[in-house]
Amino acid sequence: MFPQFGATAESLSKASSLVFRIGTDAHLYDDPDDVSIAPLLDSSFDSEKAEALKRLLALIAQGEDVSNFFPQVVKNVATPSSEVKKLVYLYILHYAEKRPNEALLSINCFQKDLSDANPLVRAWALRAMSGIRLHAIGPIALVALSKCAKDPSSYVRKCAANALSKLNDLHQEENASSLEELVSILLNDHSPGVVGAAAAAFNSICPNNLSLVGRIFRRLCETVPDVDEWGQIALINILLRYVIARHGLVEESIMASSHPSENSDSRRELFSIPAPDRGSILVEVEPSEHIMRELMLRHYIEGPEQYSSRQIDAKEDDNGSNNNSYFTSIENNDVKLLLQCTSPLLWSQNSAVVLAAAGVHWVLASQMDMENIVKPILFVLRSSYASRYVVLRNIQIFAKAMPSLFSAYHEDFFVSSSDSYQMKVLKLDILSTIAAESSIPFILQEFQDYIKDPDRRFAVDVVAAIALCVKNLPSVAKTCLEGLLAIVKQESSIKHYGSLEGEAGVLIQAIMSIKTIIKQDPANYEKVIVHLIRSLDNIKEPSARALIIWIVGEYSDVGHIILKIIPVVVSYLGQCFSSEELEAKHQILNTVAKIVLSAQGEEHELFRKVLFYILDLAKVDLNYDIRDRGRMIEKLVTSQPKISHQEGILHVEPDSILLDELLKNMFCGKIQSVTGAINHFRLYLPGSLSQIVLHAAPGYTPLPQPCSLPEMALENRMSQDGIEAANSSDSSYEGSQSSYYDSEGSIPSPVDGENPDSGSESDVADNDHYMLRGANGSPDATAIGQLIHLTDTSIHDGTAKQSTAENNTSSATDLTNLMSKSALESWLNEQPCLPSVNSSADPSRERSSARISINEIEVSVKPKLNVLLEPANGNGLRVGYSFTSEISKISPLLLCVEIVFENLSPEPLKKISLRDEGSTANPEFATQAFGIHDSALEPSKVPTIVPMEEIDSLHPGDMARSILQVHFHHHLLPLKLAIYYNEKRHPVKLQPDIGYFTRPIAMDLNAFTKLENHLRGMFEYSRRCTFADHINIVDQEKGQSSLNDDKILLICRKIAAKMLSSASIHLVSVDMPILLKFDEVSDLCLRFSSEILSNSKPCLITVTAEGKCSEALDISVKVNCEETVFGLNLLNRIVAFLSSNSVS
Repeated sequence: MFPQFGATAESLSKASSLVFRIGTDAHLYDDPDDVSIAPLLDSSFDSEKAEALKRLLALIAQGEDVSNFFPQVVKNVATPSSEVKKLVYLYILHYAEKRPNEALLSINCFQKDLSDANPLVRAWALRAMSGIRLHAIGPIALVALSKCAKDPSSYVRKCAANALSKLNDLHQEENASSLEELVSILLNDHSPGVVGAAAAAFNSICPNNLSLVGRIFRRLCETVPDVDEWGQIALINILLRYVIARHGLVEESIMASSHPSENSDSRRELFSIPAPDRGSILVEVEPSEHIMRELMLRHYIEGPEQYSSRQIDAKEDDNGSNNNSYFTSIENNDVKLLLQCTSPLLWSQNSAVVLAAAGVHWVLASQMDMENIVKPILFVLRSSYASRYVVLRNIQIFAKAMPSLFSAYHEDFFVSSSDSYQMKVLKLDILSTIAAESSIPFILQEFQDYIKDPDRRFAVDVVAAIALCVKNLPSVAKTCLEGLLAIVKQESSIKHYGSLEGEAGVLIQAIMSIKTIIKQDPANYEKVIVHLIRSLDNIKEPSARALIIWIVGEYSDVGHIILKIIPVVVSYLGQCFSSEELEAKHQILNTVAKIVLSAQGEEHELFRKVLFYILDLAKVDLNYDIRDRGRMIEKLVTSQPKISHQEGILHVEPDSILLDELLKNMFCGKIQSVTGAINHFRLYLPGSLSQIVLHAAPGYTPLPQPCSLPEMALENRMSQDGIEAANSSDSSYEGSQSSYYDSEGSIPSPVDGENPDSGSESDVADNDHYMLRGANGSPDATAIGQLIHLTDTSIHDGTAKQSTAENNTSSATDLTNLMSKSALESWLNEQPCLPSVNSSADPSRERSSARISINEIEVSVKPKLNVLLEPANGNGLRVGYSFTSEISKISPLLLCVEIVFENLSPEPLKKISLRDEGSTANPEFATQAFGIHDSALEPSKVPTIVPMEEIDSLHPGDMARSILQVHFHHHLLPLKLAIYYNEKRHPVKLQPDIGYFTRPIAMDLNAFTKLENHLRGMFEYSRRCTFADHINIVDQEKGQSSLNDDKILLICRKIAAKMLSSASIHLVSVDMPILLKFDEVSDLCLRFSSEILSNSKPCLITVTAEGKCSEALDISVKVNCEETVFGLNLLNRIVAFLSSNSVS
């Protein structure tokens, strides 16, 4: 009518949508073009960088691959803008696994951000570092986690707890013990958020190490209500497992009442087992309540057999001597505290928390207090659809074990039209389980309406539920049978053309329910059987007819009425045999055979005639199974033993007794109740995923064995932790945060471009470091002298002791200065002490130590010769190489490698040379990896190799040596070279050895100790290994008692030779005890010093040995180095060559 109004409305709609988009980043999804992203990433404005990063993340959200921007994004990781830094972290996390080499470039920046003043930045850095799923990151992330676990900010500590599970997913076994220690620290935290995250980490890292919970159990219980909802679930699970493992089961709980009653063998009952596809299936077992409780005891707990049998024996034992073995009382303080602290959680807004709390009460609470969980669980039924299904699954198990618990709330389980089929079946099973005398009329009235449901599958389940109601309440059997017979009559008048899930299924299930009820007391239901027989003519469904025919054969001798009509029924079955379906024919053959075997007198001959008539029809049946079965029955019946009755006595021929027994068991034997299904059915803990899917889901763990956590384990744990461990979380708050922020950047940063004025401590350390170095960077040549020099520190004179004390005092003063400026140690509240200070404080340790200075150990140094070219591949030319400690005069980036050429061919080789074939590494990557700070020489200008002189000719059997100076772009990446001779080219790869990426520096023990304490914390890494190279040498020296051949000295020389043969380092000192037991090595310590070639940063190595001289030693290797990646790789290299056995 007014088109201009319509146009105006459309314009207003567009305008309003634009207004709503103002101030948001929604426009990024409208422009997926990434052409302008690269210039924005290189912009000098943080706003433009943030815009580019947001565009990249928008493209990632749309499924685009933008990994080609990775190098440009990584450059911005060191930005001071927190917004840009956060976006960069998100991008790196997404592509870290795809671009691992580039992701390693940002590790140094992550470490620097871990000391940022903003806790959000520290948390982002830790989250990004732990999210990079690379094994090379594992040791670095572990060091960062150990520090962030004591961060002043609870948010950072929570991020550290969340990162533990990510680090555990790398499956690095060497980090397992360290992760458990961090979990213990974080569980002891005073922040509820941190405790919740630590509980989740506990479940994924060490779910069975419940001794960690013992000393903090009460505080954890008190913290449960304050923890976040998902943390409450994990923490409740831990506390429940601890109580079971520590104190056992509660005597008053439902778990302790699983023994069967005295008359449990007198009758068998129907039992409904949950099925994944259908709601439940029926089997016949012992009384269901006792079965369910036995199943709970057997399936909830590990190793159930001994506990279930022990429990039954204890209940039957009048003396009760074993009652307290695996059980505790409800009055136990820990049990009462856990129940008390989880009671408020029953009314939590989170359905999962409610189920977790209900699970605790289900396992621990007394049966009288079990009603406390009913209303909270029923209240959860009003929540979301998914929650309702999960709750119903758990109520189904609760109701089967304790039906009276929900019997008064039957109306809450009435089926709604909006319920799905699975939920309807669950409610039916619950209703049939909790039916009582007061509620059964209402339940059956509901069932009458449910049978009319259009979903005939549901109607079939309703008919099956009626049989379950009769099982629980035999008094309603008559009413239920009348209703079932009415259903049979109604359904038999309908022509069935559908599947078994339609009307035919209702009819079949009705007859099956009647059969189940009749089986309980056949004599009282004779008229029901007769009614079914009379309805045979009206029932056309083959399966239903087969069921009724089976009933006729099974109860043909019950009552007087059936005996009178059975001849007519047999004749009827013979007449309709040809027109029956396959399953009905099977039952007719079996039924008539049963009747013939049990019949007597004149009727026996009639039945035999009918049977042979049916057998004749079976012989010509189209189905081979019917023909085979007919021939088998005929053979058995014709071979039937002759039975005669004389004066009331049954006479059987002796030779035919076995055949008679066979026939009786085949056709007349009573079918045993099927109990195998219940034995294979499993129960799972309430609230678990396994309880829903009915199989053990990944990560599911049952309850631990009762009383499996002895007091000794708890005492040992508490004695190890002590008071300091109990207060470890408090110590992180005592330090002043202002001092932490003031000391920001005082630690030497491994990132390029660091402000030189950021801290004075770094300058002092560097000055001391250069004072320790010689003029040529090598040990002083005049120091070579006596082979071994012993200095017994326990027999010094007064002057020596006084000088030692003065040195210790000066060292302690220096340490105090260092600690006051440390960026990490100040807020970690750690007090690392010098070994000299410790030794002076412990006189016993000082008396048992001696210092050994080995000056001529280089005589036994044998650098390893590696193969560069095999003679089989080089036409007779063998090329080997070994790294040397020689320092290049061209550039510190160049390593000197001795190349050995040997001609094993019968002909001379001419014009032999070694050339560069190009490297796969990026020079920019090499710069970041080594942390180069020398601006006088750019790495890009350093050649890959310095050309070596060409060997004109090498005659057969001759050998030539040459020094090759090479530049590795990374200490892990090989160089691609090519060997040329006789105008042929052979490509080879020169593998780097990280041990020669350093050069030795000379220093004394005091300087070593000072520098070592300066490089603690995040710059300290350690691993353990075994060393066995000394065993053969020690065995050869048995029987010799000279000092030079002392076993300890031999071991020292062997370890030192192994270290100096595999790395370019300087031996500082060797400490070993004087007072030793025979054949024992204790506190043997070797110290080595070096510095990285590329940046002259110090790298200290400490090797400690323990064990026996005649056995493999337990070696602990520690590396102190500012370059984290380099230090960790060097540590792995040292552990590798110390663990390997060399041929001496």
